[in-house]
Amino acid sequence: MARRLMNASPLCSLATVTPGGRAHINHMYFAWTDRFEVVWISDPDSLHSRNLTGNRSAAVTIYASNQVWGKPDRGIQLFGTAAVTASPEAPRAYGKRFRDFDAGSNDLPYYRFRPRTVKLFDERSLAGGTLVTARVTRDGLAWLKTEVWA
Repeated sequence: MARRLMNASPLCSLATVTPGGRAHINHMYFAWTDRFEVVWISDPDSLHSRNLTGNRSAAVTIYASNQVWGKPDRGIQLFGTAAVTASPEAPRAYGKRFRDFDAGSNDLPYYRFRPRTVKLFDERSLAGGTLVTARVTRDGLAWLKTEVWA
């Protein structure tokens, strides 16, 4: 279920924290790894990139934006930390998701978000108003709790 939710959209929203402690949100194209890490490319001078140099705390949400209110919804929220990465896995993941991407012509840095926990919401697979929180481990996801908002 979590992997399907990660593929629900090529865009995600990234929340970061400014040096003054204010929330900032940004939308961006992203790829992801089998460890649920989110990878993206960004200008280091953008506010969200600058925020991450001082405070790595971040959150990501992924959902299909064409969902209709009152119908079964789905999405995934991820909570963790992010920073610039030099890992060769980043361009591989990005190229796998976006076939026309040319890593050789990219001059911008790659960023990697490493989730500690995820919150799953899929009313077709779970019951309506049901949220499942899981910890991200080396072996996958480990259930932490289920919440029902009926």
